[in-house]
Amino acid sequence: MRLQGKKVIQLVEHEFEDLELWYPVLRLREEGADVQIVGPSAGETYTGKYGVPIQSDLAFTDVDAADYDAILVPGGWSPDKLRRYPDVLRLVKDMNAARKPIGQICHAGWVLISAKILNGVKVTSTPGIRDDMENAGAVWLDEPVVIDGHIISSRRPPDLPPYAKAFADALAEPK
Repeated sequence: MRLQGKKVIQLVEHEFEDLELWYPVLRLREEGADVQIVGPSAGETYTGKYGVPIQSDLAFTDVDAADYDAILVPGGWSPDKLRRYPDVLRLVKDMNAARKPIGQICHAGWVLISAKILNGVKVTSTPGIRDDMENAGAVWLDEPVVIDGHIISSRRPPDLPPYAKAFADALAEPK
């Protein structure tokens, strides 16, 4: 249980990519992390693109990045919604400033773009937002997982095993 005592924010909004949210959550919980589902409202049920639901534990306004060790941003269509919340951008910026692990997969890069934290950062994403990532100043690579400091990025569901492992490894590193 190498992640015992670690607290992770898993952001959520409707139309998340089901596997890109659930796989990392379950993987981190298997290793003992306390992964809290954080959405626009606490106690609300959010539905993924393929119909898999998840209930939020807390609202964006209920959490402070200082109380957590890492943050995960799911893919799907939810990132286009998530990036419109000032509290989400605050959380991502605060995690970035503290150099805490930030996980992004597929379209999740849109949230990091809107937080303006990608200039000069090596990342990957779904190829569909490559131009967006590069226009934000990122160095885009077509690889299953890209790790640049505390930012761990991945492309799509088939890359979930190496992505979740890389994120868990980063979270396990002593501070």
